[in-house]
Amino acid sequence: MKYAVRYYTKTGNTKRLAEAVAEAVGVEAFPISTPVDEPVDILFLGNSYYAFNIDPEVRSFVQSLDKNKIGRIVNFGSAAMLNSTYKKVKAEADKAGITMDEREFHCKGEFKGIHKGRPNREDMQAVAVFARSFLD
Repeated sequence: MKYAVRYYTKTGNTKRLAEAVAEAVGVEAFPISTPVDEPVDILFLGNSYYAFNIDPEVRSFVQSLDKNKIGRIVNFGSAAMLNSTYKKVKAEADKAGITMDEREFHCKGEFKGIHKGRPNREDMQAVAVFARSFLD
């Protein structure tokens, strides 16, 4: 199986999670500004809520994906206030004709002093275990 990891972050929390995912599956994590040029079985996509929605850049990234190159998207991320972005990302993936895996990883993320220190060491270990569960 081939894997890719892309992420969008404003605070650095999702980047840290993306790096743990990438290390767990043996690839490098890149921001969504780096296109997915080669076919992959699983695209791990890290993102978060900003102003109660996924960022427009995440929407544009998902819409730009070639459905013939992406087997499925696996969502992961963190947020201080809201929970999973799964439904928002899935809506965009559905429009692009790309399958979303039902499994995802979400943890608390620090923002303006809320959830200080998150994602923490336990979160980083948990996201790595989650990512390794996709290894063939």
